[in-house]
Amino acid sequence: MLRVALVNDYEVVVRGLAAMLRAYQDIVQIVELDLNKPVDDVVDIALYDTFASTQGDRGQVRDLAANPRVGRVVVYSWTLDETLIRTAIANGAGGYVSKGVPARQLVTALQQICADGPKIWVDTQGRPAITAGDWPGREEGLTVREAEVLALITQGLSNAEIADRTHLSINSVKTYIRSGYRRIGVMSRTEAVLWGVEHGFRPDRLRVRAAEMPAADDAGRGEATGPRTASVSAPRRDDEGSPS
Repeated sequence: MLRVALVNDYEVVVRGLAAMLRAYQDIVQIVELDLNKPVDDVVDIALYDTFASTQGDRGQVRDLAANPRVGRVVVYSWTLDETLIRTAIANGAGGYVSKGVPARQLVTALQQICADGPKIWVDTQGRPAITAGDWPGREEGLTVREAEVLALITQGLSNAEIADRTHLSINSVKTYIRSGYRRIGVMSRTEAVLWGVEHGFRPDRLRVRAAEMPAADDAGRGEATGPRTASVSAPRRDDEGSPS
C-alpha cells in the first residue's frame, strides 16, 4: 500500500486528483491533502500537481524533497519539456508523470517509481491526452489551461511571469487569456481579477487529513475494475480568469 500526500495550492485540484484515484484504494492510500502546507505525515510519495504552481525545477519541489517525512516527490504536470524533466529530477524529484496518462497508468507509475523502476512516465503512443481530475472554473467551461492562466492572473502575475511559470510562450498565454475572458464574460484584467477573487481562484492554505475525508464507500463506487482509492469526495470546482 502506497501512502501518498497530494500537494497543490488549490483544494479543488487535490480533491479532484483524489477522486480520480478512488478506484485504486487497495494500492494507494491518500494520507493528506496539503495546500500551501508542508507534508506532515510520513508518506511514500508526495504527488506534486503543478496546476498554477511552479514547475519541478523550482524551490517547492526542492523543499518537498528535503522533507524527511517524504519518501519521494513525484511531479504531475502537463509540461513535458525534456530539459525541464531532467532538471526536476536533478532538483530532487523522484519521478515525473504526465497529466495525460490515465488513472491506471498513474498508479502503475507511482508503484514503479517507489520500486526504483522508471522515473519518467509520459504517453509516447500519440493517444489524445486525457483531461482528468478537476480545476477551478471547470463548471464555467474553462479548459484546464485557461483556468491555470486565469488563476495566475488572479494571483497577480504578469504575462511574462505566467509564461515563465507554465513554460508556455507569451503568445499562448495571451490566447488562453482571450479565450478565458470570453468564457467568463470580462473585458479587462481588473475585471478578471475581481471575478477570480469572487469565484475562489485565490490559493488555499490548509491541510486535510485522511480522517477528515469522506470514506470511499460514502463517496460512491467507481466504475474501474481495480481497487478503490482512499478518501476524498468528488471535487467541486470554481472559476477564475483574466486576460491582459
